Amino acid sequence: MKKHWSGRAKLIVALALILAVVTAITSGLFGTTWAEKAVQTVLTPIRGGFSAITRQIERYYNYTFGYEALEAKNDYLERRIIEIEDQVRSADSLERENAYLRELLNLSKQHDDYTFCDAYIVSWDSSSWKSTFTIGKGTNAGLETGMVAVTQYGQVVGLITEIGANWAVVTTVLDTSLEISASIASSGHTGVVQGAFTSGDAGKLRMIYLPSEAVLRNNDQVVTTGSTVYPKDLIIGYVIDAGYDETGVAKYALLNPAADFDTLEMVFIITNFVSE
Repeated sequence: MKKHWSGRAKLIVALALILAVVTAITSGLFGTTWAEKAVQTVLTPIRGGFSAITRQIERYYNYTFGYEALEAKNDYLERRIIEIEDQVRSADSLERENAYLRELLNLSKQHDDYTFCDAYIVSWDSSSWKSTFTIGKGTNAGLETGMVAVTQYGQVVGLITEIGANWAVVTTVLDTSLEISASIASSGHTGVVQGAFTSGDAGKLRMIYLPSEAVLRNNDQVVTTGSTVYPKDLIIGYVIDAGYDETGVAKYALLNPAADFDTLEMVFIITNFVSE
């Protein structure tokens, strides 16, 4: 493009010089008026061509710089959209966190002997046989293995089983390796709760070692019996089915876990409590 316009410019300059020389000679021979007419005759098409070239250059200039301006504006708008989306996500996250903390405040009022440490879940590691997740706090925040993780409603989530300076692994109640001493809230009958995967009920809990005379009803609440690890009356789950175990003597109950693991993103570690 640059070479093309450079050639045209040289041609125009050459024609202008030739015209100037011809004009000077013609003026000397035939007078100024005739020369002016001759110049006008010659210059008119040249001026028209020059004007066309000028317009073309202007259009090219406007297109180039207009496109660049539009591109810059689009880049700016894309950045603003990303910023706004980030702000919306941050606002949603803060709103959820505030809701968690409001519920936790209610729980703290009910159990003023509890001390909590909130932590976000940073990753999950679940399979058929185990259910664990990692939180973004550890010994630096005063956490230790054996501490209980609950929801903002006091529902049992699991137990810290591994820990580092700024991380900790929580084994959930869905894991078959975790066993919790529990009781039926309405009747007081006790048993042990563990993950029910081995019985073919993944995502459920199984309460075993219940006495044969235990009366079990749907939606009966199952809670912790209390120990040096688990505070008393934390909600574990709700009865959805019952029957006799393989011995035909003891009963078992199938439970829905109280905590909603599908939406869980933040937990609260009970760092201290008064055991009964």
